[in-house]
Amino acid sequence: MKNLFRAAAAAAVTALALTACGGGGTANTANVAPTGDIKPREISWLLSRPADGAVINIMKKLADDYGKDHPGFKLNLITTPDRPSYIQKLETLAAANKLPELFDTDATPFAQQLAKQGKMLDAGKLLQTLGIYDKYRPGALDYQRFDDGSLYMIPFQFELEFMWYNKALLAKAGVAVPKSLDDIPAMCTALRSKGITPLAIDGQDQWPLERYVAYQPFRAAGPDFVQKLKKGDAKFTDSAGQKTVNWLAELGKAKCFQDGFSAQGYSDAQNQFTSGQAAMYNIGTWELPSLATDKLNPAVRDDIDFFTLPTTAGSVTAANEFVSPSGIGMAVNAKTYDPLVSDFLKFALQKYPAEYAATGALSPTTDVETTIPSNATPLYRKALDQAKDLGSKQAMPWDTQLDPTTNGRLQQELVLLVQGEITPQQFTETMDSTIAQNAPKFFK
Repeated sequence: MKNLFRAAAAAAVTALALTACGGGGTANTANVAPTGDIKPREISWLLSRPADGAVINIMKKLADDYGKDHPGFKLNLITTPDRPSYIQKLETLAAANKLPELFDTDATPFAQQLAKQGKMLDAGKLLQTLGIYDKYRPGALDYQRFDDGSLYMIPFQFELEFMWYNKALLAKAGVAVPKSLDDIPAMCTALRSKGITPLAIDGQDQWPLERYVAYQPFRAAGPDFVQKLKKGDAKFTDSAGQKTVNWLAELGKAKCFQDGFSAQGYSDAQNQFTSGQAAMYNIGTWELPSLATDKLNPAVRDDIDFFTLPTTAGSVTAANEFVSPSGIGMAVNAKTYDPLVSDFLKFALQKYPAEYAATGALSPTTDVETTIPSNATPLYRKALDQAKDLGSKQAMPWDTQLDPTTNGRLQQELVLLVQGEITPQQFTETMDSTIAQNAPKFFK
């Protein structure tokens, strides 16, 4: 059944790609401020978020509050936290024209095709109509934009990604916080020599390793590199591409990641770091409750700190420019958008930021102050304060940029490269060939 579902999803991607290439896509002209009677009913939101996370819990509460004044209204949350399974479901429903009123998506090539086909409401116009567009952090909105600058997703989060580290373990190995990305392989060698796992990583979910392939090109060539690469206008044979391929191979040779990392998951990686077995852990501020409160293991609590993405010699991006995502966005189905959906979104989006900030998280807007938990360590405030000093460029996660086939192949090849099962040359040839074969279906 899983293979059949994957086949259906693949067919959905192909169908949408052919529609876009064949000129079947149309600009979204849906009215963002529909008039008429509000007729309460159940509406659905297809989600890819933790079922017990703050976003879902808050939206449940707001939906209940809205329903008190609109009897008959209900928000049906269709949750699939596992991202690969969610993407398959989204693609299959989209091909069958059965998308619900609201659905989660990143600013992927697939989502851009949906927008061109008139299946997504213009979120920029919607937020402006609601009078809340200017309250959003520019970075939160920019993360949701397509290549042409259009905005079709609404952010519900704002996160900063750091390299968390154990000061005691670095000191034991006689190494300091790296000044350059190029220092990390040597750091790993020194840590390994002391019996310390250098980097804990969730290998099962694949996206954490894919973060690493984005770092060197972002420093060497800026955010434009992946924009060109995914269309075949840049290649892994280019200097920025070779920089990251060879660096990743070096990370593998230095045994930077824990043994058997490809078979270990999210909780495995986090436990390795929080138990003091691993020296570093690359993760975002969504994990502040685990890393910067009294929930953290007392044995390591006073030794934990973080640094931002190191620069490199000749870097074209600044030290305060790194991965600062606003999470998966929420899209609005243009075909089912009516006065009820409009009114509910107006109600929910105006109240959501304050509710979210009260949980201790960074709001995607700047009009509310985050509540620091009473059990927070000083590191919690330090992490939040980093949001006050961000540059204008973002390192975009590549899994939101590449076409689905290329992205899947990249994830496979990255593991093989880091494990030393293929050479940098083999990786380069495979990936450039894969992009050349698949990019035209999405970008030409």
